[in-house]
Amino acid sequence: MVTENLPRKPDIAHVRKETGVIRESPGYRVFRVANAIVLLLVCAVTLYPFVNLVAKAFSSEGYIAAGEVNLLPRGFNLDTFRVVLGDDLFWTNYANTFLYTVVGTVIAMALTATYAYALSKPHLKGRKFFVGIAVFTMFFGGGLIPNYILIANTLGWRNSMWAVVVPGALSVFNLLVMKAFFENFPAELEEAAAIDGLTTYGVFLRIVLPLSKAVLATMTLFYAVGLWNSWFSAFLYMDDKSLFPVTVYLRNLIAAATGTQEIADAGQAAQVASNIQAVTMLLTVLPIICLYPFIQRYFVSGVMLGSVKG
Repeated sequence: MVTENLPRKPDIAHVRKETGVIRESPGYRVFRVANAIVLLLVCAVTLYPFVNLVAKAFSSEGYIAAGEVNLLPRGFNLDTFRVVLGDDLFWTNYANTFLYTVVGTVIAMALTATYAYALSKPHLKGRKFFVGIAVFTMFFGGGLIPNYILIANTLGWRNSMWAVVVPGALSVFNLLVMKAFFENFPAELEEAAAIDGLTTYGVFLRIVLPLSKAVLATMTLFYAVGLWNSWFSAFLYMDDKSLFPVTVYLRNLIAAATGTQEIADAGQAAQVASNIQAVTMLLTVLPIICLYPFIQRYFVSGVMLGSVKG
């Protein structure tokens, strides 16, 4: 046929691949610029409070009181760090926070992972019932007074670590995300492991968990940050200062600085100044800031993999 001898129209994708040039439409360029501007604004709004906190931590009280400290320290001052770091109660409460966070995260991950794995099996009898019980707790709670009576009187956990780490040990949101992740797990791997002689617990511990690092790291970060920042449970169920987490120590500093109470621990009779608050807050958030970069690479993938289904 005559049409067979006509020159063929060059393939646009092939030409772009050969030349190495990909032309962007004007609309896409506008989108990229707008997207970059929005992201820069979000970063600025997000980072400003932390940068301002660091600036206040290294500034003199007079400049802070005058409102002259924004992004850079004024009147460089390290005396406040010496005061806070020299307080034995601060280090005791700091160690308590580490202990509560580690123990609470281990308990929470053990409960969440086992519960989610069981719920991910379609053949589980009463599966809908157990899912319903978990979801029910997202909308209805027992109330503050019944919880206090249960934990402080019935269980006898007043002035105990368990009053901090046990009541919130299972997050239903984390449970549902992990359940969805396990539902997408290849069943062939579990079947092959079972044929090789592994029990259900062996499959879970030796096959499923090692291949679920992304979602496990994400849930660990969620639980650890929540426990590290928690203060209300300790404030409610504890009255022994040596058992407080560092967040309650920080809360007492802020309360003292606003004139609601005085702190006389470690020979400090004067009211706590604003830069002492900033120093304590900075020291409190540093461990989480140092930990996050090592887990961040799992963060997005863990949430996305667990939210594809369910």
